[in-house]
Amino acid sequence: MKPSSRLAFAAFVLCTMLAGCAMDPPLPPPDPIETAVKPTKDSVLRSIAMDRALEDRILALNPDRISEADVADTLSKAPAPHIMLLHGGVYPVHVMMESTGKFLVKMGYPESRIRNPPDGRWSYSPYEDSTHLAGLLAWYYEHEGVRPMMIGHSQGGIQAVKILYDLAGQWGKSLPVFNPYTQSVLDRTTIVDPLTGVDRPVVGVVLSLTSTVGAGGMTLFMPNQWSMLDKMYTIPDSVVEYTGYAMDLDPIGWKGTYNANGTAVVRNVQLPFGYNHLTTPYVDPLAVDKAARDWINAYNPAGPNPDPPQGSFGYGVFWAADVWWDVKKHWALEAQRLIRAKRAALGSS
Repeated sequence: MKPSSRLAFAAFVLCTMLAGCAMDPPLPPPDPIETAVKPTKDSVLRSIAMDRALEDRILALNPDRISEADVADTLSKAPAPHIMLLHGGVYPVHVMMESTGKFLVKMGYPESRIRNPPDGRWSYSPYEDSTHLAGLLAWYYEHEGVRPMMIGHSQGGIQAVKILYDLAGQWGKSLPVFNPYTQSVLDRTTIVDPLTGVDRPVVGVVLSLTSTVGAGGMTLFMPNQWSMLDKMYTIPDSVVEYTGYAMDLDPIGWKGTYNANGTAVVRNVQLPFGYNHLTTPYVDPLAVDKAARDWINAYNPAGPNPDPPQGSFGYGVFWAADVWWDVKKHWALEAQRLIRAKRAALGSS
């Protein structure tokens, strides 16, 4: 990381730790009806407020080639999956995932689909009950109709894969639904599938995307992660696509290769030499640097990609670009899936 980037990072961490320093504004208060009412058959589909022309534009998008104009003019008007950010286990490493969340918002993702409703926090701890987080993701799918995503850093990446195993039924045949607004476990282990209207168990819910960076390695020997020692690098069927980012000379996360044990599509991405285990997710300054932003928006993992601009050196620009490409892709795919389900159930008018 170049000296100016180190100074910016140090200032960011210090600002977060000091009382009274530039706090994020609170989210709008929740709708009381949204927090309490269980959806009914077709209620989510009927709530989609998009006209035929917008739906057609969304369906016409190529998920692998989403431009900045596509995000601003079309995708920003589509339902967006909730993104659960999971930070590492050592204070104040949570500021890294706050930076990731702010990067995604500056690039065009809705803030309300990232921050936690009751307290506005950007990310979740790897020490939280993974079954609660799995039930929370199921609640979001039930109420929003688009399958959520997860992005995990360090121990937060281990937690993300643990949640996938919870949803796959690895440690139990049932999981309770968890309400994000009341922060309480509900007295049910099923949801109304928003696309079919059929009651279904939380176990078996599939997420659209999960990605991790710096996950595994020596942190697997932490007592709260022992259950993942033989599972971390094998991805179950509870996610459509998984992307695992590896760094050379990472003394904490090491370097593992991820594989699927079934239908999940798994990508292993090697980040350039010199990426740092701690600071790679600190990327929100890239979204306000025009040259870096343009490069990120044009990036495609299939390539070819030119070298990133000079001003992005010292930041995890390749990681930021690949994550944003993944998020845009699955945002488009989930919106398209929802629109097709709506037209099949309610007609195309």
